[in-house]
Amino acid sequence: MSRVSIKTKADLPASLHPLWDRMEGYGAFASQSGAMAQRPPIFQHMWSLLVELADDGVIAKRHLELALVTVSLLNQCSYCVTHHTPKLAIQGVSEAGAERLLDYQNHPELDEVDKLVIEYAITVTNNWNRTRDDIFARLRAHFTEPQIVELTWRIALCGAFNRFNDILQVDVQDGAQAAAE
Repeated sequence: MSRVSIKTKADLPASLHPLWDRMEGYGAFASQSGAMAQRPPIFQHMWSLLVELADDGVIAKRHLELALVTVSLLNQCSYCVTHHTPKLAIQGVSEAGAERLLDYQNHPELDEVDKLVIEYAITVTNNWNRTRDDIFARLRAHFTEPQIVELTWRIALCGAFNRFNDILQVDVQDGAQAAAE
């Protein structure tokens, strides 16, 4: 049970109702959004960013979901793993494959770029202060600078969401699986 009450669309100022509607199109994140809605500026700015990136993101959805599930596995955030594993399945990685992303080197469902994205997600999450230039040379072979910036930001932001969800014990939204399909 969540450590804070979960707000609804009706609790937000009317000016934020369209953003709530857009958030619902992003997935079954009403419980997380409802926790954020305790502070409307947090809800507004986080969800404005997320829906804008979804509309105009430069990262392939497969690579984004690989990164998000990897970070969430590292941080043991069941909320985010539960919500993003079905989205990763849509991108061609099975549930069993998602469960073993951290063992990516010999993963049969991943190509070399997928493995690089996972390696980078691990690096940003666990080794950001010890990162060598070689990973950026490998990233530049497949991604533009705007893509590297967006991928880095989404990985770092996912870590923040993991902590937010876990410390506040935000409940997994009913319908998370169905919403991703």
